[in-house]
Amino acid sequence: MYEQRYVTFTFQARLFNANQPNPRKCIQILTRILCLLNKGVKFSRQEATTTFFAVTKLFQLPNQGLRKLLYLVIKELAPYADDVIILTSSLTKDMTGSEASFRAPAIRTLCKITDPTMVQAIERYLKQAVVDKSPAIASAVLASAYHLMQTCPEVVRRWSNEIQGVISGPNIMVQYHALGLLYLIRQNDRLATLKLIQKFLQSPLRSSYAHCVMIRIVARQIEEEGLADNRNMMDFLETSLRHKSEMVIYEAARAIIGLSQLTAKELAPAVNVLQLFCSSHKSSLRYAAVRTLNKIATRHPSAVAFCNHDLENLVSDPNRSIATLAITTLLKTGSENNVDRLLKHICSFMTDITDEFKVVVLESIRMLAAKYPRKYSVLLNFLSGLLRDPAGYEFKKAVVVAMESIIKDNPQAKNLGLLQLCEFIEDCQHEKLTQRALYLLGREGPFLNRPRQFIRFIYNRIILESAAVKCTATTALARFGANCDDLLPSVLVLLERVMLDDDDEVRDRAAFYHYILSSGDRNLMKEYVLNDDIRLNMQALERALLAYTQASEAEQARPFDFTAIPIEEPPSEIASDFATIADSSTVGFFEPTIGASAATIPGTAAGDSAKVGGAVDAAPGSTGGMGTRRQDRFAEELGAVPEIKALGPLFKSSNDYELTDSGTEYVVTCVIHTFLHHIVLQYDVTNTMEDQLLEDVYVDVEVADDEFEVLNRLPIKTLPFNSPASTYIIVKLPENASLTTSFANTLRFVVKDVNTAGPNDPGITDEYALEELTLPVAVHMQRVMKANFAAAWEEYGDNGEAEETYFLTKFSTLDEMVQELVAHLGMQACERTDQVGSSEKAAHTLLLAGVFRGGVSVLARCKLAKSLPSAGQPAAGINLQITVRSAAPEINQAIADSLRCLDRAPYSESPMLTEVVVGMRFSPPVFLHVCPHATDAP
Repeated sequence: MYEQRYVTFTFQARLFNANQPNPRKCIQILTRILCLLNKGVKFSRQEATTTFFAVTKLFQLPNQGLRKLLYLVIKELAPYADDVIILTSSLTKDMTGSEASFRAPAIRTLCKITDPTMVQAIERYLKQAVVDKSPAIASAVLASAYHLMQTCPEVVRRWSNEIQGVISGPNIMVQYHALGLLYLIRQNDRLATLKLIQKFLQSPLRSSYAHCVMIRIVARQIEEEGLADNRNMMDFLETSLRHKSEMVIYEAARAIIGLSQLTAKELAPAVNVLQLFCSSHKSSLRYAAVRTLNKIATRHPSAVAFCNHDLENLVSDPNRSIATLAITTLLKTGSENNVDRLLKHICSFMTDITDEFKVVVLESIRMLAAKYPRKYSVLLNFLSGLLRDPAGYEFKKAVVVAMESIIKDNPQAKNLGLLQLCEFIEDCQHEKLTQRALYLLGREGPFLNRPRQFIRFIYNRIILESAAVKCTATTALARFGANCDDLLPSVLVLLERVMLDDDDEVRDRAAFYHYILSSGDRNLMKEYVLNDDIRLNMQALERALLAYTQASEAEQARPFDFTAIPIEEPPSEIASDFATIADSSTVGFFEPTIGASAATIPGTAAGDSAKVGGAVDAAPGSTGGMGTRRQDRFAEELGAVPEIKALGPLFKSSNDYELTDSGTEYVVTCVIHTFLHHIVLQYDVTNTMEDQLLEDVYVDVEVADDEFEVLNRLPIKTLPFNSPASTYIIVKLPENASLTTSFANTLRFVVKDVNTAGPNDPGITDEYALEELTLPVAVHMQRVMKANFAAAWEEYGDNGEAEETYFLTKFSTLDEMVQELVAHLGMQACERTDQVGSSEKAAHTLLLAGVFRGGVSVLARCKLAKSLPSAGQPAAGINLQITVRSAAPEINQAIADSLRCLDRAPYSESPMLTEVVVGMRFSPPVFLHVCPHATDAP
């Protein structure tokens, strides 16, 4: 439909070439072209160029409405059309002409299409426009300068005096734009930023919009430099809470609540303001207040608790978004005694809202269950009732996920929760949810007191459901037989009946499990019935099998090696499941609002790449889909290089390490690719010098540890301007247990001048120093999830385990220590032990699982305890005891020893335990020494 209209309108655009175009018809055609562009119709470069040049013919018409619409169309077509720069003279004429209504849009259009090299030609006109008497013209050039800062910042910086002058002007919008632009210019100069803040802390701003910008600037400064030396800035925020503008008041309250250093008591003034907003007659204020209170309730529930009365009044608000946020906030701040009353509120509330809002409420119920585990029966009964109500798939999935969370976290809730899920699958219309419930039954049911009660529900699914559900139920049934010896005869009888099923896969599964269970071999049962922890990457497995079938007869005579196949990232945790459901169901409802983030202030970046020595893996608990796609892309790219393809399947790829600053002449990042016996260092190089051509580009590497042998270097033949390319270094890993080292890097190349160099010019040999690169332990490890960590831990036994004890002064909280251990070791936290919980907690145990390159499963148990300063140990820190178990004792010891590089602080004698760590035994401490190749980050 859009394509047909597109052909029609581009044909109509030829009317622009008429000797006397009709302005009215031209406006209609331009409007339709804009509609197509805004609806996502893509113009090809040739068609966009043709339409663009036809549109330029309309500059001869003096019609004001047509001219303003013309500016909009030119800005929209500029990214797709060629040679748009030819309009510079026409736009410059409008910008400097006497028609005031043309000047502002002409400035915006000109800044949009002008090449950075041409900006200096019009800089004089833009600089004059900054101080123009017309507020529309001044605002137009200031707003356009935000975009020019990305391409030619030096030009905009030369306007500082003019920008400072208009800030004190009378127009509120000009002041707003000027203040934001001035901060953008000075944000990297700490002293200039402080002067800017101090100036406007003393002289009030006329514009409420500018006042909001200043609040965000001040909040960011406090967050970066701390509150101790910026009390006057904090006073400014508190004074802003009494401003006459509601917008400024809310912005100040939001900024104060977003400061991570404040206590619940210090947040009280901001919370009081938000409490008043909760009773406002304006729905926008009520929504803003309750949304902000909902966010802060996660960190400081006690600070929001005295607003509960106002929040209860909002539960009946006609705006369902406000009511949903109110009920979720109440669930976060409520006490154990009023859980029943809150659930009564929710019962009547849930019938009036859509499934999207119900998912948000369910996430709060899940958090409430974790907070008050003794209320599991009330919460499970409530969730079970929701499953019986008519609703869509996403909502019921969210209910099942919440029940799973309670069942996994609370041992007392397992029996009741599983029985309620059994009742649910008896009449469930969603195949995937039935499979999910059956999987949970097979994993948790055999370990309860009466596992026999679940067999009937599982076998009913085999009789009544589809083939996919039958397969899942058959696997769950086999798990009961493998884990419960008294049920094994009954399970074998049922499997024999399943072997008569109509579906091939169901019969095959039943026969397979029947053979293994009837053999009585516990090793076979563990390997093929109970083990679902390791999931192979399907794309990598497919490539490896294809290569195996195409190999020579001699290679095919050897068994296929599964240990060389990379591991799939573990499935997301319950919290990530809720995030996925919420993202798909409630996009745009409740985005994060707390804190003066970098994105809230113009010109600041939203995120950066990993620096040298940064974390190798994604954040724990994050979904692995993007990482898997990235590794598949790397596997394809590396497979196209014969020297690297010979190394075998790719095991793992790290994140990017920045070896230079982003603004230097040559930008270099590195990715570490791990294979079975080798690593490949991929250096991505970008030449930012427009007048230079680089040839024979490679990185000269010096390895600190002689055990790591550099085998090959694959250079870049030619590297033109702004065309990234990769050079590779192949390093053989040592046969001993050495895991970490560092690489001193020097970029070497031949440089030629593109303007003067001839075809036979040998060029000049040059080099460029790069940052040192540290090889972390995490590159040798893949994350895997162990569903039953205790059973896997006991299976290895203590034969060959490695145990070390450390005192780490670099970390002050258990949460920081946990996150550092997960990132450093590159292992998966099991049983949600990466969530420490209360900041007051004095001891914690972290359980980690992973697969070392070569397919060696590794388990680690880390016992952590806070240590306060004492006479013998003046520094506070964290006591850490790590125990590592696997089938390879040398790997155990290497992993335990790798933590020596986590802390540079010297060890001094201190009491290892206090009374808060009862039951957590530590071995004598290892005295820390500085690892010669360590960095501050793992």
